[in-house]
Amino acid sequence: MFADRAEIHIRSGKGGDGHVSFRKEIFVPAGGPDGGDGGKGGDLIFEVDEGLNTLTDFRYIRKYSAKDGENGGKKRCHGKDGEDLVIKVPPGTVIKEKQTGKVVADMSHGNKREVILRGGRGGKGNQHYATPTMQVPKYAQPGQKAQEMDVILELKVIADVGLVGFPNVGKSTFLSRVTNARPKIGNYHFTTLSPNLGVVDLEGGGFVIADIPGLIEGASEGLGLGHEFLRHIERTKVIIHLVDAASTEGRDPLEDINKINSELIAYNPELAQRPQVIAANKLDVLTEEEEVAIIKKLKEAFEPQGIPVFAISAVSGKGIKELLYHVKDMLSHLDTTPIVFEKEFFPEDLAQSTLPFEVWKEEEHLYVVEGPRIERMLGYTNLDSEKGFEFFQKFLKENEILKQLEELGIQEGDTVRMYGLAFDYYK
Repeated sequence: MFADRAEIHIRSGKGGDGHVSFRKEIFVPAGGPDGGDGGKGGDLIFEVDEGLNTLTDFRYIRKYSAKDGENGGKKRCHGKDGEDLVIKVPPGTVIKEKQTGKVVADMSHGNKREVILRGGRGGKGNQHYATPTMQVPKYAQPGQKAQEMDVILELKVIADVGLVGFPNVGKSTFLSRVTNARPKIGNYHFTTLSPNLGVVDLEGGGFVIADIPGLIEGASEGLGLGHEFLRHIERTKVIIHLVDAASTEGRDPLEDINKINSELIAYNPELAQRPQVIAANKLDVLTEEEEVAIIKKLKEAFEPQGIPVFAISAVSGKGIKELLYHVKDMLSHLDTTPIVFEKEFFPEDLAQSTLPFEVWKEEEHLYVVEGPRIERMLGYTNLDSEKGFEFFQKFLKENEILKQLEELGIQEGDTVRMYGLAFDYYK
């Protein structure tokens, strides 16, 4: 069974506790503390496996945990580090935090392996706490807690072109003719139960096309099977809208196009901005006069909107070559940057949300923000990158640091110091 969505619980390993013990050997006076450190907990890692194309396995196993670090031992024995857990996913998998729906990682293109949850740090044994005034320390540091969270895995296929349309308009037939894909073909609804990908080979280069299974009116609200696959069109840069121009099932081609476009907009308004091409299919069953009439009707309705219309027959091959070369030309004029879903959720926030911080006015025009939460955030944020600085600004807002600064009377041009960094304040 094809599966493109799953919900699982993930957990990194807990750090091992430091040990409390004292060296007690004959002929060794004043042996002192010798408790060993705990081992580090295992990381939880996601890794792309090019051989996978479905999330089916995650329907049967819902909980994934890395190994805990072992506790420290006597004689300064260091606890064994916990083993990392590597979870294999298909290319194109997007990992989202369940509660907020924010993106944790997009396992596509160059991102082949990413540590999602880091294992807890091992605690220090009592050997580290001996001082001239405290020669018999009877305490050790506990291991750092594990990180855990519920995540949603969504598979979004990686294709240049998305093929959409109502059921039974000939998408599978079209795909089998223009690519090496061999989808099941039949004259009944919902023959296609999973997205099919194929490579279009043309002189001077080709592109990858994905058949997005049968959308119907109401798909964005969960009706039919199409809503299960709407997410797969989000990476595509051009949309080929295949329509039954012959109305073999009694539907109006213009209404079909408008209904499908409405579903795309309802699911994700940004999809309405993607370049589209209309492929008027099944012309082999029409007379020449009927073909001219319906193509004229479609061109008058959509070409003023900048959407070209091509008359084709997936069965005979008529018009397909012209359509494919037009799509190839469209792709050549678009941004070649792959569509990647940017990271929105940082698992480190789970650990730092309870850490304290302080905001105070040190002197005229100088304000200070410090504390463990700030120190931790600065430790994993690259302020030199645009993405990192955007996260930094969002952090200040979500933690109401900007609000506290304003309550203290900060004005534009004043300086805010965070440990070794200084920033000018502007609204």
